[in-house]
This record gives sequence, C-alpha cells and structure tokens, in this order.
Amino acid sequence: MAPLSDDNAAHFRLMKANGSNARRFVVLSVALLAAIAGVSRVDAADSMPAMAKKAPRPELGSSAIFAPDGKLLVAAKQGEHVLLYRSADEGKTWSAPVAVNAQPEAISADGENRPKLAFAADGGLLVSWTHPFPKPNTGSVRLARADDGVNFAPPITVHQDQAIITHRFESMLTTPDNKVILAWIDKRDLEAAKAAKTPYRGAGIYAAVSKDGGRSFQSEYKLTDHSCECCRVTSAIDLDGAPLFMWRHVFEPNERDHALVRLKPDGTPEAVKRATFERWKVDGCPHHGPSLVVDAQGIRHAVWFNQKEGEGQVHYGRLLENAENPNELRVDGQRKVGGPRAAHADMASAAGKLAIAWKEFDGEKTQLAMLFSNDGGKNFIERSLATTDGASDQPRVIHRQDKLYVFWRTEKEGFRVITLP
Repeated sequence: MAPLSDDNAAHFRLMKANGSNARRFVVLSVALLAAIAGVSRVDAADSMPAMAKKAPRPELGSSAIFAPDGKLLVAAKQGEHVLLYRSADEGKTWSAPVAVNAQPEAISADGENRPKLAFAADGGLLVSWTHPFPKPNTGSVRLARADDGVNFAPPITVHQDQAIITHRFESMLTTPDNKVILAWIDKRDLEAAKAAKTPYRGAGIYAAVSKDGGRSFQSEYKLTDHSCECCRVTSAIDLDGAPLFMWRHVFEPNERDHALVRLKPDGTPEAVKRATFERWKVDGCPHHGPSLVVDAQGIRHAVWFNQKEGEGQVHYGRLLENAENPNELRVDGQRKVGGPRAAHADMASAAGKLAIAWKEFDGEKTQLAMLFSNDGGKNFIERSLATTDGASDQPRVIHRQDKLYVFWRTEKEGFRVITLP
C-alpha cells in the first residue's frame, strides 16, 4: 500500500463513519498511530525498538491574494513567523519574503487553520492568523497591518477574551467603508456550560469589527451558538454590501449541516438560516469547512462536504431564499464535485465565470482538479490541473480583474499558480 501523502485519506475514512462507528474509528486510529510511533505505551516501545517515530506533517497552510497593483501575495508560515512573498509575474518568480511578525510566536498553518490575507478599503494590507497556546485546541486570533503593504505594525489580538480556550479558524472580511470583520470559532460558551454542568452542542461563532481598517477592534460579540468545533468559517459580501458568514452547524438533534447569516449595518446578525440538508449525524468534527462566493448578479454559490446515506461527498449548489420557510435557504442546482475522495474545495467568480478547485487522493498521488462554468454554475467542464506525490495544502481559487487562478502549495513543488481559461 502506498503511503498517504496528506490528510485526504484519513478524512475520507472519517467521513465514511458516523455515530458510534465514528467514535470507535477515532479511538482505534489514535491507539494504532500511538502504538506505531511508540509514544503512548511503554510496552509498545519495548516490543518495537526499531520502529522510527513518524515525522511531523509539514505545515503548508498558506493564502494568496492579488494586490491592487497586480502583484501576487502569499502568506505562509516559517518557524515562528508569518512570511509574506510577492510575485510580479503570476507566480513564476518570487521576491525575498518579508516577516509579518517581527517578534516570534507560535503560528497555526495546517489544514483548516492558516494565515489569511486581505486589503482594507484604505489600501492597508492585513494578515490574520491563529496563535496556538500550549494546551491543545486553544489559541487566539491575531492580526497585523501594513499601511504601505510592506512594514507591519506589531500584531494585535482581535478579541478581548484572554481565556486559554479555542479562538481559532477565523475568516476575515473587508467592506468598502473601511470596516474589517473577523469571525471565528469560540468555545467560551462551551466552557461555561461545562462549568455549570449543562449540555451544549459544538462551539460558538464570535465576531469582532474594526472601523479603522484593522488598526483596532471593538469588543467581540456572538453570532451564534452550536457551530462545529473545527471546520473553517467562510465569508463573502452580498450584492447589497451586507457581510455573509457560513459555517458547519450542529442542528438538533445532532445534524452537522451548514448555516449562513447576514450581518446588519451595525454588525449584529440577522436570523441564522440552514443552508444544506444532507442531515449528517456524526459525533465529531470532520475538519472540512465550506466555501462561499457571491457573483456579480448576486447569486450565492457554495461548495461543502457532507455525508449522506453513508457516502462522503463534496457538493456544489446555489443558495436561494426560501419563501416557504424563512429559517432555511433553498439549494438550487446541487451536484457532486469530484469523486468520493474529493476534499477541501474552494471557489471564486469573475466576469461571469465560476471556478471550483479541490484535491483528491487516489491511493498514490493527490490530484488537483477543477470545475469551470461560463453560465453561472448551470453547466460545468471538469479538468485535471496538477498532481503531487507528497504532502499538499488545500487549494485556493483567486482572481484578478476578470481572470481566475488556482494557487496550490505542495511539499515537493512549492507554490504553484495555475491560470484558468
């Protein structure tokens, strides 16, 4: 059997399990991995003295964005710094990187948790990331701003809560009036429920708003209870300028579908609406968040992963208002994306075009593939874009004016930028 090159196969096996099966699988898998590594039991280490400890998975989590001047920017982790890379030729060559945080600190850059990039309306360059604490699954959301795009001010923590809990998996959004909004998964309400010995499903989604382009933030506030604990949050701007956030939600009794919320002009949330309907019952987080895009016609396009009838699958659909049920959206044009091992899809739109990219492990190599539409998602053409036989990050679809690109970082090949038709 070929070695697994990244997390795709592990995710796929988890998606195939649900309920008690998922719990048994996770327990058995952890026990097996610990035994192989020889780190959890003395007798395992004694019985396998020649077994080498498994090398840590490379932290390849990166983000890419085109600057107003047309240069391509990438934020990536190296050691205890976020580094900013620039390319003036669409990724063919790269300048020497600039450190975003002058003072070293721990940084998350793996899977669903990666540094993020955005530009404020006044032109300031923003980089956000999660600073993990030594306690597992905890951290704080950090942000640094460079007025000139090069020289960064010291990073700030965007939330006032300093408890050693989860503040992770942030999504960053900027608005034309120079606001910066970050939303993240937050476990303060879960911890309070534990202390009170009351039930609480999942985690919360909290947000903080800056009215000065990311230089400072107002006190955070809660958008919703009962999000999934470790699937990324995604965001977009609605046609009328309202911020949108989408995440995996834990619906009663224990269905891990997705939810969407619009923010009012003052930043407070409107009613949370259910957005997907596979009704996946699983006692665990699949580490697999959605992606959301609003095109020039105001159509909301989404891709997400769910399991239905025992089959894990990435899906695409257009999220429409539902006149019959104001608490739910209606999914139009839903279709499968890729095969049963498709994972971590992302999407973007430009000039009437829509592109979806994902990666898919075939047992030996990981393939980067795409769906491309010229008619608003009604019809798609599927293409294979690249492969790697090493570890890889999740792909990112980005745009510059009317052109679309896929950015993919792989362990062996480095930064890969593919121009789409």
